[in-house]
Amino acid sequence: MDLRLYRALVAVADASSFSRAAETLSITQPALTKQIQQLEAFIGAPVFIRGRSGAELTALGELLLPSARELVERADQLEAQARRIAAGDVGQLRIGFGLSTLTIAPRAVARFRRDHPDVRVVLDDMSSAVQAERIERGLLDVGFMRLPAPAPLDSVSLETDTLAVASPAGWDPPEDAAGLVPWLDAHPVIALAEDRGPGLSAQVRRYFAESGSSPAPAQYARDIQTVLALVAAGAGVGVVPYSARRIAPQGITFQPIRAAASSWHVGVVWHPGRVTPVIRKFLEGVAANAPADSPRRSTS
Repeated sequence: MDLRLYRALVAVADASSFSRAAETLSITQPALTKQIQQLEAFIGAPVFIRGRSGAELTALGELLLPSARELVERADQLEAQARRIAAGDVGQLRIGFGLSTLTIAPRAVARFRRDHPDVRVVLDDMSSAVQAERIERGLLDVGFMRLPAPAPLDSVSLETDTLAVASPAGWDPPEDAAGLVPWLDAHPVIALAEDRGPGLSAQVRRYFAESGSSPAPAQYARDIQTVLALVAAGAGVGVVPYSARRIAPQGITFQPIRAAASSWHVGVVWHPGRVTPVIRKFLEGVAANAPADSPRRSTS
């Protein structure tokens, strides 16, 4: 099926003139005449009668026109849809985020949804390790996670996070590193369950090993919000990402921990071999809104 022939039929029928239809299609009149002749040869009967008043549809042409018009309109819609897909304005995006990106990821997604309402975005909470594994397997398109990302994934660092002591108002942890260690050992610690935040748990262990602190967790929680709620209730203190202050309830003090093992980069991660137009457009938006002093792309 040659769509041009049916497009020519519709154009001539609408214009009632071969010359005006040729102008509409941006082709010469002889070329348009040839297309109509090809259509008539394929059908086996004429579709137009030329007269002094212009081109008039035959009875066969009248019967054929509605289906031809529907075909052309659907083809135009398909072409427009294909262009939007190729431009990254239509499609689906599966995004992961973790503890350290609880605010970065939702903000980036909100901006993208506002500018690209026809892209379906699915945002799931999962650890950095799970995000990396799913991106490698093609089950996740983009992840907001701890860096560095494992090979062959690519990444852009967006900000640096650090451990902080979250404590009820009035508990006042010391600011100096030497005084903080015995203070932590003397207070009950509310910890996040390791399977819910393996990256954070490993970071806390490294800090404890480096500082010589060894507090025994008094209680485990299944999510960071519960850790913060227990701290706000006075059940203990938490060693959490400093970025968690953005979602903390009232009545909690956050004291950043100043130590070599207490900080890390977080960023956006993707598989360089699976960048669709939608993924590319999303990454461009994230990079455009990244802090001016954030480290740029790193390949692990």
